[in-house]
Order: sequence, then C-alpha cells, then structure tokens
Amino acid sequence: MSMEGLSSVQNLQALSALLSTRDEDEEYNCRNMTSSAVMGPGDIGLPSPAANKSAYTKKDSKAIWSEEEVTEGSQFDDLTDTRPKPEYDILLKQNVGTEDVFLGMSRKDPSSMCCDSMLVKIKLPDTKATDVVLDVKEKFLDLRTPNFKLGLHLPHPVHSQDGKAQFYSERQELEVTLPMNRLMDQINLQR
Repeated sequence: MSMEGLSSVQNLQALSALLSTRDEDEEYNCRNMTSSAVMGPGDIGLPSPAANKSAYTKKDSKAIWSEEEVTEGSQFDDLTDTRPKPEYDILLKQNVGTEDVFLGMSRKDPSSMCCDSMLVKIKLPDTKATDVVLDVKEKFLDLRTPNFKLGLHLPHPVHSQDGKAQFYSERQELEVTLPMNRLMDQINLQR
C-alpha cells in the first residue's frame, strides 16, 4: 500500500470519528455492559417504601375482600330465584330547546356526554302496576314482580332520589327516568 493510500484511510477514519455522535458510542458501550450496570431515571435515589409494600394489603385479617371490591347491588343477586329477566332498553335523553337545535347557542352536541338523563324501558307482560317493586341505587336498579326479576347495573351513576317511574298498562311497560350524576355535569350541561 502506498503512503498516499494509507493517509487517505487515516483521513477517512478521522473524518468518521468527527462525524459520529457520542450517542452511538454510548449506545455501543451500554450494549456491551451487563444488565445490572445499566441504570434508568427510576434507579436514582433511595428505594421508596411504597415499592416494598404489596398492592393487596388487607385491613382486617379475617376479611375475604374489601368493601371496594364488592359491586353495588350484589346483595340482590339470588341464584336460587328462577324468575326470568324481562326485556329492557336503556336510552339516554337530552333536554334541548330551539336555541340548541337551530342556533347552536349551547355547547350541547348529539354525543352521550351531553345527555342529562337515562330512560330504562322494561317490558312486563301479564303484570299489574301494583305488583311492581322497584328499588334504585346510584349504580343499580332492582325490579321484582311475581313473574320477573331484574338486577341491572346502570352504565352511569344516577340521582336515585330524583327519578320517576311510570307504568303503561296498555303496552305493559314500565318506564323509569333517572337523572344522571356524572362528574363535570355542572360544567358541561350549564346553560
């Protein structure tokens, strides 16, 4: 190899060293290290005491589960009760006026986030209004008749005390209207 060829190789290596970034060199060095030597931002400082605790700590040593783990309305589940579940529909409703529809003056849109109440229609054939027992909680609706039993977990929390129910004997249908109780409703639905 001539002296001229040797200097061009050295020049190319020097140019390559100048153009290469330090990140590539550091990445190469990190790849050659063992996994215990590589540290991340979470490894800085003393280990937190919360990391040593289990996420499944029990307050009472004899408790099988905590109250937060039991879903609302589970006390109404009765596996020995063989009454059928009636047909039902859940519809979301909005209170809209002409200023909403034609002028677009409020921030309401057709989405379910702008709905302010929930309508539950329950078909109850061969049932009288006096036979219906209805109990509504914030997230659960319990309906019992001599022929049917419905335990319904509601898709949104509701104001259970402000709801209303009406039985239509000609259609043999119960309609339960429940105002929804969601976070930020005071802001999203204000006029």
